[in-house]
Amino acid sequence: MRVFVTGATGFIGSAIVQELINAGHQVLGLARSDAAADALAQLGVEAHRGALDNLDSLKLGATMSDGVIHTAFIHDFSNYAANGETDKRAVETLSAALAGSGRPLVITSGTAVLPLGRLGTEDEEADPNSTAAPRVASEKVALSMASQGVRASVVRLPPSVHGDGDHGFVPALIAIARSKGVSAYVGDGLNRWPAVHRLDAAHLFRLALEKGEAGARFHGVADEGVPVKQIAEVIGRRLRVPVVAKSPEEATDHFGWLGHFLSVDCPASSALTQERLGWRPRQPALIPDLDRAHYFDS
Repeated sequence: MRVFVTGATGFIGSAIVQELINAGHQVLGLARSDAAADALAQLGVEAHRGALDNLDSLKLGATMSDGVIHTAFIHDFSNYAANGETDKRAVETLSAALAGSGRPLVITSGTAVLPLGRLGTEDEEADPNSTAAPRVASEKVALSMASQGVRASVVRLPPSVHGDGDHGFVPALIAIARSKGVSAYVGDGLNRWPAVHRLDAAHLFRLALEKGEAGARFHGVADEGVPVKQIAEVIGRRLRVPVVAKSPEEATDHFGWLGHFLSVDCPASSALTQERLGWRPRQPALIPDLDRAHYFDS
């Protein structure tokens, strides 16, 4: 299968590209710069020049391919709502290009689109009032295309997708702990984050592409819910700094943009995903992966 991958040089997208190549697929990777195109060429991947806001480039990439995996997203959480709108337009464009073809479209969302405080499952619809509300519209657009001749599905990823090269929430927490001299959590720290290793996530995207049913929602979750205090404790021990609690009122001042996300309790299950696709996480869980030198060498 020739697969168009957006975000092909990103932390998760690059793992997906390698997963697809290893499984015998050809990859057309979206590249917005010469450096990205060169990185793809080194993997033997054809680069397709464009960007998330270049809708013509997205349309062309989709029409040139047998299926699409969409992982690109502008991860600037100070402009989260606007970036969600950009993503929605991208999903609309990719969906329209595949309409009536029966070809697969796999898009990326987050488990944080679900209501907080209880175990989220794949059969639950996204909540427009959720922590990840800007990603809800893209989910709805993609899933609506199941009735328009697109084998569209959604992979929801947890707040922590970890592994070598991680530059997400956990490295941000490490950087804050270094700069502040303490490793902190909010409240009692018992709120839970689900997590998955990037290589397990990449495998799930391939299975969704190959076998996912139209209109399906899948959860890339290995750890259903890691208490944030445990994450802070590993960081504190590794950096040799005190581990302290911050009140919800102190969170924004201490953590900046991350304060809002750090206090959410959003456990999630992947039981239905594992049952429906035969996916099994095999890589290290978050805490043992975090408790390795690669997160702290700098």
